[in-house]
Amino acid sequence: MQIKSSYQHHRFANGIRLVHRQTDSPVAHVGIIVNAGARDELPHEQGIAHFIEHLVFKGTQKRTARQVLDRIENVGADLNAFTTKEDTTVYASFLSEHYARTLELFADILFHSAFPDSELKKEKDVVIDELNSYKDSPMEWIHDEFDELIFGEHPLGKNILGTPAHLRKFNRNHVLEFTKRLYFTNQMVISSVGSIDFDKLIAMAGKYFGNEQSHLGAPERLAPPAYLKTDASRKFSKHQSHIVIGNRAYSYHDKKRYTLALLTNMLGGPAMNSTLNLVLREKHGIAYNLESAYQPLSDTGIFTIYLGTDTRMVEKAISLVMKELDKLRQKATSSSRLNISKEQLKGQIAISVEAHQNEMLSTAKSMILFNKVDSIAEVISRIEAITVTDVQEVANEIFNPSLLSSLIFTNGRK
Repeated sequence: MQIKSSYQHHRFANGIRLVHRQTDSPVAHVGIIVNAGARDELPHEQGIAHFIEHLVFKGTQKRTARQVLDRIENVGADLNAFTTKEDTTVYASFLSEHYARTLELFADILFHSAFPDSELKKEKDVVIDELNSYKDSPMEWIHDEFDELIFGEHPLGKNILGTPAHLRKFNRNHVLEFTKRLYFTNQMVISSVGSIDFDKLIAMAGKYFGNEQSHLGAPERLAPPAYLKTDASRKFSKHQSHIVIGNRAYSYHDKKRYTLALLTNMLGGPAMNSTLNLVLREKHGIAYNLESAYQPLSDTGIFTIYLGTDTRMVEKAISLVMKELDKLRQKATSSSRLNISKEQLKGQIAISVEAHQNEMLSTAKSMILFNKVDSIAEVISRIEAITVTDVQEVANEIFNPSLLSSLIFTNGRK
């Protein structure tokens, strides 16, 4: 498979990095990623990284909250943001003629947000509503509870949204303390995919970002605690039971992450012919929602299998899942099956990159982690290099029953 891409890089004097790929599309995508997320919060700050993600849209030293939104949404742009355990991202998609407008706004909200008390008070209620809405969805909430199960009191075990008690205590000083402590300029990346010349983009981004004061450093992150297999069950669901089975996994810096990504896709990726979908849904008809997921982090990772099923089918569903995992451990995957899985994953990656917004976001993350961006050809080459032996080795490390934790949300009915 031949997929060509060329990424261009620039670092401003204050440490902010810029990465760009030029296209001929009339639609551009730009994001700003900051290497500061929920795991960087102190105990009294739980939820503040995500809270700040909301607050940056609530007014700057020269704009009201309405003016922030109108600045690029009035020209048809799509403005959004998200927070993860390790980073915070603000991004937009827009017609390429609005690059300057978008970059100027992003610099304004990132460096000059006012965090007015009136907006803090309102946004606390908004986030608490978001938290309550999330808790109303067991298939969403169980993943946060599973994180707590395998990371315990470590910051990685805390949910990103925080708690109502923490949120109600936040004030403007808390917000300023967090950003001052963690919003380092050398931990920020501007990522762009669009039809603009790179030299022109450097000049434009330099105008709005290059003169901001240098603030150098890096987050000091607490290493995860030793992992112990844990099984738990909680009465939570009104109808179905919800199940997560999983284990700690490889970090972004472990070469085995490519093999686990392949295995995860084989087991319960988006394709209808994934192993677990064929077994649990098509053959036995006992699960509609199911997926496997692998999330690498900077120093650890997490692998999970999720499914929802009738409470009477819980034991059978778990047994079927464990049987499939055991097959991967005990018997080498055939070469033909491995080749099919490689082609499937390669195709999915290519399609994902074709969605330029996804490409922009993944490029930003790569720069934060590695200070470089691998071409699609390089990623595909690593997938093609995976062997049958690699697959079985990773399966035995990650799918070992003595290491797999489980969490079940049940309605208690049999």
